[in-house]
Amino acid sequence: MEKIEITTEFIRLDSFLKLTGMVDTGGQAKFVIQGGEVQVNGQVCTMRGKKLRPGDKAQYAGKTFQVAGGSL
Repeated sequence: MEKIEITTEFIRLDSFLKLTGMVDTGGQAKFVIQGGEVQVNGQVCTMRGKKLRPGDKAQYAGKTFQVAGGSL
């Protein structure tokens, strides 16, 4: 599992997938999220606007990334 540092309080799930490189575009992020292919903290998540905060984990295509940071 790789940790991805953010400098904000939260990051949207679709933006996080792009930041990690798990998807290439926002359209692809929307497709895989709404298709039920993404898990957040071990649960399937179909909300692309889901707010991820430090400590949250997202999993897609066998890769897991954790949100780190969040200093304001």
